Amino acid sequence: MANSSPAVEAPAEKISLPRTGESEQLKKIRHTTSHVMAMAVQKLFPKAQVTIGPWIDNGFYYDFDNPDTFTEQDLKAIKKEMVKIINRKLPVTREEVTREEATRRIQAINEPYKLEILGDIKEEPITIYHLGEEWWDLCAGPHVENTSELHPKAIELETLAGAYWRGDASKQQLQRIYGTAWETPEQLTEYKRRKEEALKRDHRKLGKELGLFLFADPVGPGLPLWTPKGTVLRSVLEDFLKQEQVKRGYLGVVTPHIARIDLFKTSGHWQQYKEDMFPMMSEDEESALEERGFVLKPMNCPFHIQIYKNELRSYRDLPMRLAEFGTVYRYEQSGELGGLTRVRGFTVDDSHLFVTPEQLDDEFLSVVDLILSVFNSLQLKNFKARLSFRDPESDKYIGSDEAWNKAENAIRRAVDTLGMESFEAPGEAAFYGPKLDFIFQDALEREWQLGTVQVDYNLPERFQLEYVGEDGTRKRPVMIHRAPFGSLERLIGILIEEYAGDFPFWLAPIQMRLLPVSDEFLPFAKEVATQMRIEGIRAEADTSGERLGKLIRNGEKQKIPVMAVVGAKEVEANQLSIRTRAGGELGTMAVAEVIEKMKVANRDRANF
Repeated sequence: MANSSPAVEAPAEKISLPRTGESEQLKKIRHTTSHVMAMAVQKLFPKAQVTIGPWIDNGFYYDFDNPDTFTEQDLKAIKKEMVKIINRKLPVTREEVTREEATRRIQAINEPYKLEILGDIKEEPITIYHLGEEWWDLCAGPHVENTSELHPKAIELETLAGAYWRGDASKQQLQRIYGTAWETPEQLTEYKRRKEEALKRDHRKLGKELGLFLFADPVGPGLPLWTPKGTVLRSVLEDFLKQEQVKRGYLGVVTPHIARIDLFKTSGHWQQYKEDMFPMMSEDEESALEERGFVLKPMNCPFHIQIYKNELRSYRDLPMRLAEFGTVYRYEQSGELGGLTRVRGFTVDDSHLFVTPEQLDDEFLSVVDLILSVFNSLQLKNFKARLSFRDPESDKYIGSDEAWNKAENAIRRAVDTLGMESFEAPGEAAFYGPKLDFIFQDALEREWQLGTVQVDYNLPERFQLEYVGEDGTRKRPVMIHRAPFGSLERLIGILIEEYAGDFPFWLAPIQMRLLPVSDEFLPFAKEVATQMRIEGIRAEADTSGERLGKLIRNGEKQKIPVMAVVGAKEVEANQLSIRTRAGGELGTMAVAEVIEKMKVANRDRANF
């Protein structure tokens, strides 16, 4: 059985769709197009006030405060007006003014949001960009020099959405218009094709169709409920990684979902990460004022540290590798939630390694080897390594320069040793240490962060961790934080889309479905399914009583990798007529032979 994801139809000549940050020209085009859109909106809706209009990865948006609600019909009118503005070939000019002059001009046109934005701008002089002599906005650029450089047929207004001013739910509700702009119409066509393919692969749609997970209003947004099939998929992934970890000397642990707030004050999470944590639970008002209470854990590391600290360790005990599939909780804003890829409660395949400084390099390389092995088994081959380092200008990081330099250099050494394709990303580090993140590019060339490994000198210092060295003195260990999957929820969402729901045989929630041609043969089908389950094969008998053609279509629709027709001939000979989603009919095989082939496929994580 060949169970790879369906091929994406692509043009004969590959069309590149760079992200905005990867193309200076696209940055100019999208920034300018957002201004053209805002100008068009204010021409058609004079009461509309503009707020912010940045470029984003594949386009741009602008937020408006308008007394009337925009409609899809309005988007068509706005696009038509944009074409008129572009065709007028208006010059795009940059002007520098004093803060006082900018304030005067903004007050003259009665744009209070611009006044707030002006207050946030620290640099001077203030820069303004004009479209011809009719419209302007505060902006740092960059822009094209003339609207004639924009191609009307390479622009599309996509969706309407709500947004709060400054992202604060207590402030004014705004209307956001999303758009995209490209250098050529061909790029826009390819972008739309990929969007359509993404809709077909959308894990939220496929997850519902395949019965893997759901969200329920009484439970709350961002809190997925896993069905029996989805739970099987989770369990298979967990068991797979646990087996790999056992081979490499990891020790399993289990920790609570809540802890005293003081634990996270010591780690620094409460000070650095408070906005992303759920509110504190206190017994009374006095406790709340004194910050005495419990919080849902946003990370597992402080718990593993407590297990390490439970007794004094010797250098002979290290490295100590503690591992847990630990569920953590992040108070994500409602507007940032997205299926399984951004949730409020998720499970991390977390591990924390406590090592001597001399062991750091070898252990780090060993962790990377595990991550690469996991990716290979999951058929995730198109990825690159991101060196997520601190931004020296930011004050959000804890610890000394010396500790950070040592940690970052350890990651650089590992990447150099492995010869991996990599790039540095200042500002992407965790607040306590730098990371090596694995950025995966899927079948539609979208990027996702999956596995991560971090070097940490700071938490061992904050928690005063020690071990007895070979010379009998107390020494400080180094921590490695590691998660090959990252979030199990995000991984499953990505796998659903990468495979288009058609999982490899070893991952499929149901691997075999037996199809009795009539109720007369249902007992035999159930008996064989039971034999298969005893042998570790996820099998079931179809009890719906439908005609054979419908049974087959239902199995294909639910993406069952292998099906077996059961009729009089099969029962008499103790055989199964095998068919697969990928290969069609494979012929008749003895039940024992089928079971053995499936066991081998599961063991080798191969196709049937």
